[in-house]
Amino acid sequence: MDTMSLLMQGFAVALTPESIMFAVIGAILGTLIGALPGLGPANGVAILIPLAFSLGLSPTSSLILLTSVYAGAMYGGRISSILLNIPGDEPAMMTCLDGYPMALKGKAAEALAISAIASFIGSLIATIGLVILAPILAKFALKFGPSEYFALFALAFATLGGITGKNQFKTLMAAAIGLMIATIGIDISTGVQRFTYNTLELFEGVDFIIAIVGLFAISELLFFLERHAGDGLKQVAINKLKLTPRDIIRVLPASIRGAVLGFVAGVLPGAGASLGSFISYTLEKKVSDKDGTFGKGDPRGVAAPEAGNNGAASGALVPMLTLGVPGSGTTAVLLAMLISLNISPGPMLFQQNADLVWGVIAAMFIGNLVLLLLNIPMVGIFVKLLSIPPKYLMPVVTLIASVGIYSVSHSPLDLYFMVGFGVLGYIFRKVDIPLVPIILGMLLGPEMEKSLRHALVLSDGDWSVLLNSGLSMGLWTVAVLGLILPVIVGPIVRAKMKRSKEAVKDV
Repeated sequence: MDTMSLLMQGFAVALTPESIMFAVIGAILGTLIGALPGLGPANGVAILIPLAFSLGLSPTSSLILLTSVYAGAMYGGRISSILLNIPGDEPAMMTCLDGYPMALKGKAAEALAISAIASFIGSLIATIGLVILAPILAKFALKFGPSEYFALFALAFATLGGITGKNQFKTLMAAAIGLMIATIGIDISTGVQRFTYNTLELFEGVDFIIAIVGLFAISELLFFLERHAGDGLKQVAINKLKLTPRDIIRVLPASIRGAVLGFVAGVLPGAGASLGSFISYTLEKKVSDKDGTFGKGDPRGVAAPEAGNNGAASGALVPMLTLGVPGSGTTAVLLAMLISLNISPGPMLFQQNADLVWGVIAAMFIGNLVLLLLNIPMVGIFVKLLSIPPKYLMPVVTLIASVGIYSVSHSPLDLYFMVGFGVLGYIFRKVDIPLVPIILGMLLGPEMEKSLRHALVLSDGDWSVLLNSGLSMGLWTVAVLGLILPVIVGPIVRAKMKRSKEAVKDV
Protein backbone atom coordinates (compact mmCIF):
# COMPACT_ATOMS: atom_id res chain seq x y z
CA MET A 1 0.00 0.00 0.00
CA ASP A 2 1.42 3.41 -0.96
CA THR A 3 2.10 6.25 1.47
CA MET A 4 -0.91 8.36 0.46
CA SER A 5 -3.32 5.46 1.02
CA LEU A 6 -1.83 4.84 4.45
CA LEU A 7 -2.06 8.54 5.27
CA MET A 8 -5.73 8.59 4.24
CA GLN A 9 -6.31 5.64 6.57
CA GLY A 10 -4.55 7.67 9.24
CA PHE A 11 -6.93 10.58 8.68
CA ALA A 12 -9.85 8.17 9.08
CA VAL A 13 -8.46 7.43 12.56
CA ALA A 14 -7.52 11.03 13.38
CA LEU A 15 -10.87 12.53 12.32
CA THR A 16 -12.97 10.52 14.76
CA PRO A 17 -14.61 12.69 17.45
CA GLU A 18 -12.48 11.06 20.17
CA SER A 19 -9.20 11.74 18.35
CA ILE A 20 -10.14 15.34 17.56
CA MET A 21 -11.12 15.89 21.21
CA PHE A 22 -7.74 14.64 22.48
CA ALA A 23 -5.89 16.67 19.82
CA VAL A 24 -7.67 19.85 20.97
CA ILE A 25 -7.14 19.08 24.68
CA GLY A 26 -3.48 18.29 24.06
CA ALA A 27 -2.98 21.47 22.03
CA ILE A 28 -4.50 23.64 24.78
CA LEU A 29 -2.62 21.93 27.61
CA GLY A 30 0.64 22.01 25.64
CA THR A 31 0.34 25.72 24.93
CA LEU A 32 -0.37 26.44 28.60
CA ILE A 33 2.63 24.35 29.68
CA GLY A 34 4.89 25.88 27.04
CA ALA A 35 3.96 29.39 28.14
CA LEU A 36 5.37 28.77 31.62
CA PRO A 37 9.08 29.70 31.59
CA GLY A 38 11.29 26.65 32.13
CA LEU A 39 8.74 23.85 31.92
CA GLY A 40 8.99 23.00 28.23
CA PRO A 41 7.60 20.10 26.19
CA ALA A 42 9.57 17.26 27.80
CA ASN A 43 8.30 18.14 31.27
CA GLY A 44 4.76 18.69 30.03
CA VAL A 45 4.62 15.28 28.34
CA ALA A 46 6.26 13.65 31.38
CA ILE A 47 3.64 15.11 33.72
CA LEU A 48 0.74 13.91 31.55
CA ILE A 49 1.94 10.36 30.79
CA PRO A 50 0.70 8.94 34.12
CA LEU A 51 -2.59 10.77 33.61
CA ALA A 52 -3.02 9.08 30.21
CA PHE A 53 -2.44 5.70 31.85
CA SER A 54 -4.82 6.38 34.73
CA LEU A 55 -7.59 7.38 32.32
CA GLY A 56 -7.17 4.07 30.48
CA LEU A 57 -6.71 5.70 27.08
CA SER A 58 -6.01 3.55 24.03
CA PRO A 59 -2.49 3.68 22.56
CA THR A 60 -3.71 5.82 19.65
CA SER A 61 -5.57 8.29 21.89
CA SER A 62 -2.61 8.48 24.30
CA LEU A 63 -0.13 9.27 21.54
CA ILE A 64 -2.43 11.78 19.86
CA LEU A 65 -2.86 13.54 23.22
CA LEU A 66 0.87 13.58 24.01
CA THR A 67 2.09 14.55 20.52
CA SER A 68 -0.44 17.41 20.60
CA VAL A 69 0.95 18.46 24.00
CA TYR A 70 4.43 18.30 22.45
CA ALA A 71 3.45 20.50 19.51
CA GLY A 72 1.45 22.86 21.75
CA ALA A 73 4.37 23.34 24.14
CA MET A 74 6.63 24.25 21.21
CA TYR A 75 4.04 26.89 20.22
CA GLY A 76 3.59 28.11 23.80
CA GLY A 77 7.30 28.66 24.44
CA ARG A 78 7.22 31.80 22.33
CA ILE A 79 4.69 33.59 24.57
CA SER A 80 7.00 34.25 27.51
CA SER A 81 9.90 34.88 25.10
CA ILE A 82 8.03 37.74 23.45
CA LEU A 83 6.24 39.21 26.46
CA LEU A 84 8.79 38.62 29.23
CA ASN A 85 12.10 38.18 27.40
CA ILE A 86 12.27 34.83 29.25
CA PRO A 87 12.34 31.77 26.95
CA GLY A 88 9.66 29.19 27.71
CA ASP A 89 12.34 26.62 26.87
CA GLU A 90 15.82 26.70 25.33
CA PRO A 91 14.70 26.50 21.65
CA ALA A 92 12.58 29.64 22.21
CA MET A 93 15.66 31.62 23.27
CA MET A 94 16.33 32.95 19.76
CA THR A 95 12.75 34.28 19.56
CA CYS A 96 13.59 36.74 22.34
CA LEU A 97 16.12 38.56 20.14
CA ASP A 98 13.45 40.19 17.95
CA GLY A 99 10.21 39.18 19.66
CA TYR A 100 10.74 41.19 22.83
CA PRO A 101 11.89 44.34 20.97
CA MET A 102 8.71 44.10 18.87
CA ALA A 103 6.69 43.91 22.10
CA LEU A 104 8.49 46.98 23.49
CA LYS A 105 7.52 48.84 20.31
CA GLY A 106 3.85 48.08 20.98
CA LYS A 107 3.71 45.21 18.49
CA ALA A 108 3.34 42.30 20.92
CA ALA A 109 0.17 41.05 19.21
CA GLU A 110 1.87 41.11 15.80
CA ALA A 111 4.91 39.26 17.18
CA LEU A 112 2.70 36.58 18.75
CA ALA A 113 0.64 36.19 15.55
CA ILE A 114 3.73 35.98 13.31
CA SER A 115 5.33 33.43 15.61
CA ALA A 116 2.14 31.34 15.57
CA ILE A 117 1.99 31.41 11.76
CA ALA A 118 5.71 30.57 11.49
CA SER A 119 5.28 27.73 13.99
CA PHE A 120 2.42 26.37 11.88
CA ILE A 121 4.51 26.54 8.69
CA GLY A 122 7.47 24.88 10.42
CA SER A 123 5.35 22.06 11.82
CA LEU A 124 3.45 21.59 8.55
CA ILE A 125 6.57 21.32 6.37
CA ALA A 126 8.30 19.05 8.89
CA THR A 127 5.24 16.78 9.14
CA ILE A 128 5.21 16.48 5.34
CA GLY A 129 8.90 15.60 5.58
CA LEU A 130 8.03 13.00 8.20
CA VAL A 131 5.45 11.44 5.85
CA ILE A 132 8.00 11.23 3.02
CA LEU A 133 11.14 10.24 4.91
CA ALA A 134 9.86 7.93 7.67
CA PRO A 135 8.67 5.03 5.43
CA ILE A 136 11.91 5.17 3.42
CA LEU A 137 14.06 5.05 6.56
CA ALA A 138 11.88 2.29 8.04
CA LYS A 139 12.40 0.10 4.93
CA PHE A 140 16.14 0.72 5.08
CA ALA A 141 16.21 -0.22 8.79
CA LEU A 142 14.77 -3.66 7.96
CA LYS A 143 18.31 -4.55 6.83
CA PHE A 144 19.56 -4.16 10.40
CA GLY A 145 20.68 -7.26 12.30
CA PRO A 146 21.68 -7.46 15.98
CA SER A 147 25.20 -6.14 15.25
CA GLU A 148 23.80 -3.13 13.39
CA TYR A 149 21.28 -2.39 16.12
CA PHE A 150 24.01 -2.52 18.77
CA ALA A 151 26.05 -0.06 16.69
CA LEU A 152 22.96 2.13 16.24
CA PHE A 153 22.38 2.29 19.99
CA ALA A 154 26.05 3.15 20.50
CA LEU A 155 25.61 5.90 17.89
CA ALA A 156 22.60 7.24 19.81
CA PHE A 157 24.66 7.55 23.00
CA ALA A 158 27.71 8.97 21.19
CA THR A 159 25.72 11.78 19.55
CA LEU A 160 23.45 12.45 22.51
CA GLY A 161 25.26 15.57 23.69
CA GLY A 162 25.18 17.07 20.21
CA ILE A 163 27.35 20.01 19.27
CA THR A 164 25.49 22.23 21.74
CA GLY A 165 26.22 19.98 24.73
CA LYS A 166 28.42 21.49 27.42
CA ASN A 167 30.45 18.46 28.46
CA GLN A 168 30.74 15.18 26.57
CA PHE A 169 32.14 13.38 29.61
CA LYS A 170 29.14 14.30 31.74
CA THR A 171 26.80 13.24 28.94
CA LEU A 172 28.44 9.81 28.71
CA MET A 173 28.50 9.50 32.50
CA ALA A 174 24.77 10.21 32.63
CA ALA A 175 24.16 7.59 29.91
CA ALA A 176 26.21 5.08 31.94
CA ILE A 177 24.04 5.81 34.99
CA GLY A 178 20.94 5.13 32.90
CA LEU A 179 22.40 1.86 31.61
CA MET A 180 23.24 0.82 35.17
CA ILE A 181 19.68 1.50 36.34
CA ALA A 182 18.41 -0.52 33.34
CA THR A 183 20.22 -3.62 34.65
CA ILE A 184 18.21 -3.65 37.90
CA GLY A 185 15.77 -6.57 38.06
CA ILE A 186 15.68 -10.19 36.97
CA ASP A 187 17.78 -11.02 33.91
CA ILE A 188 15.25 -12.36 31.38
CA SER A 189 17.90 -14.58 29.76
CA THR A 190 19.30 -16.28 32.86
CA GLY A 191 16.72 -15.59 35.57
CA VAL A 192 19.45 -14.17 37.83
CA GLN A 193 18.56 -11.29 40.14
CA ARG A 194 20.62 -8.15 39.53
CA PHE A 195 20.86 -5.39 42.16
CA THR A 196 17.45 -6.22 43.64
CA TYR A 197 18.68 -6.87 47.21
CA ASN A 198 15.77 -9.31 47.59
CA THR A 199 13.30 -6.44 47.29
CA LEU A 200 10.17 -7.73 45.54
CA GLU A 201 9.32 -4.36 43.99
CA LEU A 202 12.68 -4.32 42.17
CA PHE A 203 12.31 -7.75 40.55
CA GLU A 204 10.74 -6.17 37.44
CA GLY A 205 13.26 -3.34 37.41
CA VAL A 206 12.78 0.41 37.83
CA ASP A 207 9.75 1.77 35.96
CA PHE A 208 11.11 4.40 33.57
CA ILE A 209 7.81 6.30 33.64
CA ILE A 210 8.41 6.99 37.34
CA ALA A 211 12.00 7.97 36.58
CA ILE A 212 10.86 10.30 33.79
CA VAL A 213 8.25 12.07 35.92
CA GLY A 214 10.75 12.42 38.76
CA LEU A 215 13.78 13.49 36.74
CA PHE A 216 11.92 15.86 34.43
CA ALA A 217 8.74 17.06 36.11
CA ILE A 218 9.58 17.04 39.82
CA SER A 219 13.12 18.40 39.38
CA GLU A 220 11.79 21.13 37.09
CA LEU A 221 9.17 22.06 39.65
CA LEU A 222 11.90 22.43 42.28
CA PHE A 223 13.90 24.62 39.91
CA PHE A 224 10.85 26.64 38.97
CA LEU A 225 10.07 27.38 42.60
CA GLU A 226 13.69 28.33 43.21
CA ARG A 227 13.78 30.75 40.29
CA HIS A 228 10.31 32.25 40.38
CA ALA A 229 9.04 31.84 43.93
CA GLY A 230 6.56 34.48 44.99
CA ASP A 231 4.45 36.60 42.70
CA GLY A 232 3.50 36.15 39.09
CA LEU A 233 5.60 37.59 36.30
CA LYS A 234 4.98 41.01 34.80
CA GLN A 235 4.70 41.09 31.05
CA VAL A 236 4.38 43.66 28.29
CA ALA A 237 0.79 44.60 27.52
CA ILE A 238 -0.76 43.15 24.36
CA ASN A 239 -1.96 45.66 21.79
CA LYS A 240 -4.78 45.21 19.30
CA LEU A 241 -3.68 42.98 16.41
CA LYS A 242 -2.86 44.92 13.21
CA LEU A 243 -1.39 42.22 10.97
CA THR A 244 -1.79 42.64 7.22
CA PRO A 245 -1.43 40.04 4.43
CA ARG A 246 1.67 41.95 3.33
CA ASP A 247 3.26 41.33 6.75
CA ILE A 248 2.59 37.60 6.42
CA ILE A 249 4.00 37.44 2.88
CA ARG A 250 7.13 39.24 4.08
CA VAL A 251 7.95 36.57 6.68
CA LEU A 252 6.94 33.61 4.49
CA PRO A 253 10.42 32.97 2.95
CA ALA A 254 12.04 33.13 6.38
CA SER A 255 9.48 30.65 7.75
CA ILE A 256 10.04 28.18 4.90
CA ARG A 257 13.84 28.36 5.16
CA GLY A 258 13.65 27.96 8.93
CA ALA A 259 11.28 24.99 8.65
CA VAL A 260 13.57 23.09 6.27
CA LEU A 261 16.68 23.75 8.35
CA GLY A 262 14.84 22.84 11.53
CA PHE A 263 13.56 19.56 10.10
CA VAL A 264 17.08 18.53 9.06
CA ALA A 265 18.40 19.44 12.52
CA GLY A 266 15.62 17.41 14.14
CA VAL A 267 16.31 14.29 12.09
CA LEU A 268 20.04 14.37 12.86
CA PRO A 269 20.88 12.59 16.12
CA GLY A 270 21.97 14.90 18.90
CA ALA A 271 21.02 18.14 17.10
CA GLY A 272 17.48 18.95 18.27
CA ALA A 273 15.25 22.01 18.37
CA SER A 274 17.79 24.32 20.02
CA LEU A 275 20.22 23.92 17.13
CA GLY A 276 17.36 24.12 14.62
CA SER A 277 16.28 27.45 16.08
CA PHE A 278 19.84 28.77 16.24
CA ILE A 279 20.89 27.92 12.68
CA SER A 280 17.56 29.15 11.29
CA TYR A 281 18.00 32.55 12.91
CA THR A 282 21.69 32.75 11.98
CA LEU A 283 21.05 31.92 8.29
CA GLU A 284 18.10 34.30 8.06
CA LYS A 285 20.17 37.11 9.54
CA LYS A 286 22.86 36.55 6.90
CA VAL A 287 20.32 36.34 4.07
CA SER A 288 17.86 39.09 5.02
CA ASP A 289 19.50 41.54 7.42
CA LYS A 290 20.53 44.10 4.81
CA ASP A 291 19.57 47.12 6.93
CA GLY A 292 20.78 45.92 10.35
CA THR A 293 17.22 45.51 11.69
CA PHE A 294 17.70 42.06 13.23
CA GLY A 295 17.85 42.24 17.01
CA LYS A 296 15.78 45.44 16.95
CA GLY A 297 12.33 43.96 16.32
CA ASP A 298 12.42 42.51 12.81
CA PRO A 299 9.44 40.14 12.23
CA ARG A 300 11.67 37.83 10.15
CA GLY A 301 13.84 37.37 13.25
CA VAL A 302 10.75 36.02 15.01
CA ALA A 303 9.53 33.82 12.15
CA ALA A 304 12.80 32.05 11.34
CA PRO A 305 13.64 30.58 14.79
CA GLU A 306 10.01 29.68 15.49
CA ALA A 307 9.71 27.79 12.21
CA GLY A 308 13.10 26.20 12.94
CA ASN A 309 12.32 24.89 16.42
CA ASN A 310 8.88 23.59 15.43
CA GLY A 311 10.34 21.95 12.32
CA ALA A 312 12.99 20.28 14.47
CA ALA A 313 10.35 19.07 16.93
CA SER A 314 8.52 17.15 14.20
CA GLY A 315 11.79 16.05 12.59
CA ALA A 316 12.91 14.44 15.85
CA LEU A 317 10.00 12.00 15.53
CA VAL A 318 11.57 10.45 12.40
CA PRO A 319 14.40 8.50 14.12
CA MET A 320 12.13 7.73 17.09
CA LEU A 321 9.40 6.09 15.01
CA THR A 322 11.60 4.40 12.39
CA LEU A 323 14.65 3.33 14.41
CA GLY A 324 13.47 3.44 18.01
CA VAL A 325 16.13 6.07 18.76
CA PRO A 326 14.78 9.40 20.05
CA GLY A 327 16.00 12.58 18.40
CA SER A 328 15.31 14.84 21.39
CA GLY A 329 14.46 14.81 25.09
CA THR A 330 10.73 14.95 24.42
CA THR A 331 10.81 12.11 21.91
CA ALA A 332 12.71 10.08 24.54
CA VAL A 333 9.70 10.59 26.83
CA LEU A 334 7.33 9.60 24.00
CA LEU A 335 9.48 6.53 23.36
CA ALA A 336 8.97 5.54 26.99
CA MET A 337 5.23 5.88 26.48
CA LEU A 338 5.32 3.57 23.46
CA ILE A 339 7.40 0.95 25.26
CA SER A 340 5.04 1.10 28.25
CA LEU A 341 2.17 0.31 25.87
CA ASN A 342 4.10 -2.76 24.61
CA ILE A 343 4.63 -1.09 21.25
CA SER A 344 8.17 -1.36 19.88
CA PRO A 345 9.23 1.66 17.80
CA GLY A 346 11.35 0.76 14.81
CA PRO A 347 10.96 -0.40 11.22
CA MET A 348 8.30 -2.98 12.09
CA LEU A 349 6.11 -0.30 13.66
CA PHE A 350 4.99 0.81 10.20
CA GLN A 351 3.90 -2.73 9.36
CA GLN A 352 2.56 -4.08 12.66
CA ASN A 353 0.92 -0.86 13.93
CA ALA A 354 0.23 1.03 10.71
CA ASP A 355 -3.12 2.41 11.93
CA LEU A 356 -1.46 3.76 15.07
CA VAL A 357 1.52 5.45 13.47
CA TRP A 358 -0.36 6.92 10.50
CA GLY A 359 -3.21 7.99 12.76
CA VAL A 360 -0.74 9.91 14.93
CA ILE A 361 0.92 11.49 11.87
CA ALA A 362 -2.47 12.54 10.48
CA ALA A 363 -3.40 13.91 13.91
CA MET A 364 -0.27 16.07 13.77
CA PHE A 365 -1.66 17.82 10.67
CA ILE A 366 -4.95 18.40 12.48
CA GLY A 367 -3.24 19.43 15.70
CA ASN A 368 -1.12 22.03 13.90
CA LEU A 369 -4.23 23.58 12.36
CA VAL A 370 -5.96 23.55 15.76
CA LEU A 371 -2.93 25.24 17.33
CA LEU A 372 -2.92 27.99 14.71
CA LEU A 373 -6.65 28.63 15.20
CA LEU A 374 -6.25 28.62 19.00
CA ASN A 375 -3.07 30.64 19.33
CA ILE A 376 -4.15 33.75 17.47
CA PRO A 377 -7.59 34.51 18.97
CA MET A 378 -7.01 32.89 22.38
CA VAL A 379 -3.48 34.10 23.10
CA GLY A 380 -4.79 36.53 25.71
CA ILE A 381 -6.13 33.62 27.76
CA PHE A 382 -2.80 31.78 27.59
CA VAL A 383 -0.96 34.96 28.61
CA LYS A 384 -3.03 35.28 31.79
CA LEU A 385 -1.41 32.06 33.02
CA LEU A 386 1.89 33.96 33.34
CA SER A 387 0.38 36.21 36.01
CA ILE A 388 -0.60 33.29 38.29
CA PRO A 389 1.86 33.10 41.22
CA PRO A 390 3.86 29.85 41.19
CA LYS A 391 2.93 29.21 44.82
CA TYR A 392 -0.60 28.45 43.57
CA LEU A 393 0.26 26.87 40.24
CA MET A 394 3.08 24.49 41.16
CA PRO A 395 1.19 22.46 43.80
CA VAL A 396 -1.49 21.72 41.21
CA VAL A 397 1.10 20.45 38.72
CA THR A 398 2.75 18.34 41.43
CA LEU A 399 -0.62 16.90 42.44
CA ILE A 400 -1.40 15.90 38.84
CA ALA A 401 1.96 14.11 38.51
CA SER A 402 1.62 12.34 41.88
CA VAL A 403 -1.98 11.22 41.38
CA GLY A 404 -1.10 9.99 37.90
CA ILE A 405 1.82 7.88 39.16
CA TYR A 406 -0.16 6.41 42.06
CA SER A 407 -3.21 5.62 39.93
CA VAL A 408 -1.09 3.45 37.61
CA SER A 409 0.38 1.09 40.22
CA HIS A 410 -1.35 1.99 43.52
CA SER A 411 2.05 1.62 45.18
CA PRO A 412 3.27 4.21 47.72
CA LEU A 413 6.80 3.03 46.97
CA ASP A 414 6.47 4.41 43.43
CA LEU A 415 5.79 7.85 44.90
CA TYR A 416 8.95 7.59 46.99
CA PHE A 417 10.88 6.57 43.88
CA MET A 418 9.38 9.53 42.00
CA VAL A 419 10.43 11.99 44.70
CA GLY A 420 13.86 10.33 44.92
CA PHE A 421 14.40 10.69 41.18
CA GLY A 422 13.17 14.30 41.42
CA VAL A 423 15.75 15.18 44.07
CA LEU A 424 18.43 13.30 42.11
CA GLY A 425 17.48 15.19 38.96
CA TYR A 426 17.61 18.50 40.85
CA ILE A 427 21.13 17.72 42.13
CA PHE A 428 22.33 16.56 38.71
CA ARG A 429 21.06 19.72 37.05
CA LYS A 430 22.84 21.81 39.70
CA VAL A 431 26.14 20.25 38.63
CA ASP A 432 25.26 20.35 34.89
CA ILE A 433 24.77 16.60 34.43
CA PRO A 434 22.12 16.19 31.67
CA LEU A 435 19.03 14.13 32.41
CA VAL A 436 18.05 12.93 28.92
CA PRO A 437 21.01 10.49 28.68
CA ILE A 438 19.85 8.83 31.92
CA ILE A 439 16.40 8.24 30.48
CA LEU A 440 17.84 7.09 27.16
CA GLY A 441 20.10 4.62 28.98
CA MET A 442 17.10 3.20 30.84
CA LEU A 443 15.05 2.95 27.63
CA LEU A 444 17.65 1.57 25.24
CA GLY A 445 19.69 -0.44 27.76
CA PRO A 446 17.59 -3.63 27.65
CA GLU A 447 17.42 -3.66 23.83
CA MET A 448 21.12 -2.86 23.56
CA GLU A 449 21.97 -5.76 25.86
CA LYS A 450 19.62 -8.06 23.94
CA SER A 451 21.22 -7.09 20.60
CA LEU A 452 24.73 -7.68 21.97
CA ARG A 453 23.82 -11.11 23.35
CA HIS A 454 22.04 -12.10 20.13
CA ALA A 455 25.03 -11.06 18.00
CA LEU A 456 27.48 -12.97 20.23
CA VAL A 457 25.29 -16.10 20.22
CA LEU A 458 25.10 -16.07 16.42
CA SER A 459 28.88 -15.62 16.14
CA ASP A 460 29.70 -18.18 18.84
CA GLY A 461 31.22 -15.50 21.08
CA ASP A 462 33.29 -13.76 18.39
CA TRP A 463 33.30 -10.03 19.22
CA SER A 464 34.43 -9.13 15.70
CA VAL A 465 30.84 -9.76 14.58
CA LEU A 466 30.09 -6.22 15.76
CA LEU A 467 32.31 -4.87 12.96
CA ASN A 468 31.91 -7.39 10.16
CA SER A 469 29.37 -5.56 7.96
CA GLY A 470 29.68 -2.35 6.00
CA LEU A 471 26.53 -0.97 7.62
CA SER A 472 27.76 -1.55 11.17
CA MET A 473 31.18 -0.09 10.27
CA GLY A 474 29.43 2.99 8.91
CA LEU A 475 27.41 3.38 12.11
CA TRP A 476 30.53 2.98 14.26
CA THR A 477 32.32 5.59 12.14
CA VAL A 478 29.49 8.09 12.62
CA ALA A 479 29.48 7.28 16.36
CA VAL A 480 33.18 8.09 16.63
CA LEU A 481 32.65 11.31 14.70
CA GLY A 482 29.76 12.08 17.05
CA LEU A 483 32.18 11.92 19.95
CA ILE A 484 34.98 13.90 18.29
CA LEU A 485 33.12 16.68 16.43
CA PRO A 486 31.48 18.20 19.54
CA VAL A 487 34.95 18.63 21.03
CA ILE A 488 36.13 20.49 17.90
CA VAL A 489 33.02 22.31 16.65
CA GLY A 490 31.08 22.49 19.93
CA PRO A 491 33.04 25.35 21.54
CA ILE A 492 32.50 27.54 18.46
CA VAL A 493 28.74 26.90 18.35
CA ARG A 494 28.34 27.28 22.11
CA ALA A 495 30.27 30.57 22.03
CA LYS A 496 27.88 31.93 19.39
CA MET A 497 24.85 30.71 21.35
CA LYS A 498 26.28 32.29 24.51
CA ARG A 499 26.56 35.61 22.72
CA SER A 500 22.94 35.20 21.63
CA LYS A 501 21.90 34.60 25.25
CA GLU A 502 23.79 37.70 26.34
CA ALA A 503 22.03 39.64 23.60
CA VAL A 504 18.69 38.42 25.00
CA LYS A 505 19.63 39.71 28.47
CA ASP A 506 20.69 43.05 27.04
CA VAL A 507 17.39 43.62 25.26
